Formats: sequence, structure tokens, C-alpha cells
Amino acid sequence: MIRVTVWNENLHEQTHKEVQEIYPKGIHNAIAEGIACPSFEVRTATLDQPEHGLTQEVLEQTDVLIWWGHMGHDKVADEIVDRVQQRVWQGMGLIVLHSGHFSKIFKKLMGTSCDLKWREANEKERIWVVDPAHPIAEGLDQYFELEHEEMYGEHFDIPAPDELIFISWFEGGEVFRSGCTYHRGNGKVFYFRPGHETHPTYFEKNVLKVISNGINWAAPVHGTRPYYGNHKPLEEIKAN
Repeated sequence: MIRVTVWNENLHEQTHKEVQEIYPKGIHNAIAEGIACPSFEVRTATLDQPEHGLTQEVLEQTDVLIWWGHMGHDKVADEIVDRVQQRVWQGMGLIVLHSGHFSKIFKKLMGTSCDLKWREANEKERIWVVDPAHPIAEGLDQYFELEHEEMYGEHFDIPAPDELIFISWFEGGEVFRSGCTYHRGNGKVFYFRPGHETHPTYFEKNVLKVISNGINWAAPVHGTRPYYGNHKPLEEIKAN
């Protein structure tokens, strides 16, 4: 059983009628319901909860954290960001969605501005699978399309990914590295681009398939936990 926490700032849903109509239960619940299966134990957390719903206890009971944010990046307390970073270093997986590229936690883990080009024109996005052997691409065709999406375009100011799984092409001509993986400490990070709040992206079967595959990939490997600091020798050290 993989323990998943879906975090969403849940601000657009409170203030934008269009978003309320698409996601009446919030983006976090749409994702949670869309990925529900016997092998995942899913909970949700939102910005307005005490400690943003990400208490130490919740994070200790989370194998993979999914992060969706947009208009409230600056409202996330630095203390919580540091807490999430520590859990990633310890082995918790992190999946960052769409505008989460500009979240404090993603920028902190990447060490770059994470800036990009963008445009809201309700244009087609074609997501190409460029690493078909990767487990996150399991069950997908050569590409899939989203009829209406926000455009993100290169240059995307991120470190070179450990693995590049998806590249998006947009109707207006831009391309974007839309599926990137990283290792940070003992944890794994997956950035996945689609999901503007005014589009029903998180009801799309291929998007949910990718997120589910990402959870399986990012989940911690259960073995002997590494430790750091001063270490006693394994063998006898003979004095010179």
C-alpha cells in the first residue's frame, strides 16, 4: 500500500466561478478520486488547514506527496517548505503538477528560477512520449492530446532532468519539457506539466494514468535507511 497525500492550495475553487463549475470538490479531490485504487491509500491536504495540512505526522505517513499550487505560492510557510524538503531527502516521493513549477518547494529542490513562457489561449497540447521504456509511460500510446490547455514554452529554467519522459507541442508552435524526473537525497521528484485550473485536465484518463504511474515510480524503496555523520570502521584499522 502506497500512502499518497494530494496537496492543493484550493484558492481558485473558492474565488473563481469557472473553476468551481469544473472542480466543485476541488482539484485535490478530483485527483484523489481519479487515482483511487486498491494499492493507494489517498488523503488530501489544503493550504487553509493548520500547518497547511502538512504536519510532521502527516508527512511521516506519506510515501508520495502530490503538489498543486498557482496563486498562493507566497502563502506557503517557509517552515512547511523546509519540512517537505527534509522528507524528500529522507525518501518521500514528490510529484509537482502544472503551476507547481513556481512553488517554493520545487524551486528550492531545483535551485533555479524555474521560469518559463506561458499563454492562455485554450489551445491544443500534444504530449509526446520520448522515453517509452520508462515506467511512468507504461500503458500510454506514442502521444496523447489535450484539446484545450494553457501553453508553457521553452526555455524552462530547470536543471537538466535525470530523465525526460514527455515533451509537449502546442498549437501555437511552442514545445516544452513536460515530464521530468530528478533524484534529491533519497527521494524522487517528478514534474508533470498539464493541469490549468480552468480546464478539466484532471478527469482525463491519460493524465490520471501518468500521475498513477508517477506514484508507483516515486514511492520510496523500502530497505535499510542510510544514516550520516561520524561512522565507526567496519574493519580493524591497524596503526602505522
